[in-house]
Amino acid sequence: MLFTPLQLRGVTLPNRIVVSPLCMYSSKDGLATDWQFAHLSTFARGKAGLVFTEATAVEPRGRITPACLGIWTDEQAEAIKPTVRFIEEMGCVPGMQIAHAGRKGSANPPFKGGTPLAPEDADAWETVAPSAEPVGEGWPVPQALDTQEIAQIVEDFAVAAQRAHTVGFKVLEIHGAHGYLIQSFLSPLSNTRNDAYGGDIQGRMRFALEVAKATRAVWPEDLPLFFRISAVDGPADGWSIEDSVILAKELAACGVDVVDCSAGGVRGAPAFRASDSGAPLKAGAERPPGFQVPYADRVRKEAGVKTMAVGVIIDPQQAEDILQDGRADLVALGREIMYNPFWPLHAAQALGADPESEMWPRQYAWAVKRRGEIAAYNASQHR
Repeated sequence: MLFTPLQLRGVTLPNRIVVSPLCMYSSKDGLATDWQFAHLSTFARGKAGLVFTEATAVEPRGRITPACLGIWTDEQAEAIKPTVRFIEEMGCVPGMQIAHAGRKGSANPPFKGGTPLAPEDADAWETVAPSAEPVGEGWPVPQALDTQEIAQIVEDFAVAAQRAHTVGFKVLEIHGAHGYLIQSFLSPLSNTRNDAYGGDIQGRMRFALEVAKATRAVWPEDLPLFFRISAVDGPADGWSIEDSVILAKELAACGVDVVDCSAGGVRGAPAFRASDSGAPLKAGAERPPGFQVPYADRVRKEAGVKTMAVGVIIDPQQAEDILQDGRADLVALGREIMYNPFWPLHAAQALGADPESEMWPRQYAWAVKRRGEIAAYNASQHR
């Protein structure tokens, strides 16, 4: 089933393997560089069915770091175009994730500590959020957005979607997870507003749903729209899986086709157990295989919407079982596919879906097939 095509509106994914958006912190002024091409084209050669860009900011303040990708100008859109073209040439589907970092912006990349930039840093900017509540100790107090500014950011998402379509992306994902702007509106831990964008769940969902509606209105009807959520925040008084089911139903009514189920991030890294309580793990390394799959499973069953599972999916049979058991419609890989960019091709061989190496790019296939013949011969000589 991992290698069974999936039809989403007018787009057919050749398989159910997705490259999760992976932040690279290697852009300049929001422009894609040679790194983005080399990075994403590798996954296309590895034949993942859907290849997403990293979180791509819809306005300058929407970046996580000064070196994050952006699509708030036509020049930025054109810079990513060669990558889009190559992904399609490999028979894969190019996808873009559009995002706004909110109060978690103006930071250093993780390999420089992930800490907020000092106010005096020339690259720093004032961050924005639903409420003037910092991410945590040591983080600056963000500016609380007024309703006019909220409306402008909704428009920024819609304009970004139009640019993504112009350069050829076939799938679009809205990033509404991990404590970034949309998730910070959803969570009662970060949204203390008392106007139409705060209070009960209907108020806190308003911004997310406005972004989804505005984006769907300009994103072509025949192209699918994904939405990434943090299915739980972690603390009992935060965003819950029950809230996520409610949100998923509303998103589906707005024209969202797939809900991408991650977790956590509103007060740090998304590192929570796969349980309704969302009890935090002591360390990221303690995340067990498939720890977030139960979220995709529950949202799929209770909201009646297609879901994508993500989180320590590392083994081909594990991925196959998730799909066979009806727990998700797609599986997304992040760290594992960075470790092994040809994971889809190796998985196809492991599951017997490509015994003749026909999925491989033709420039590689003949040599890989020959390699297999040599390996089989050498193995026979040592029996």
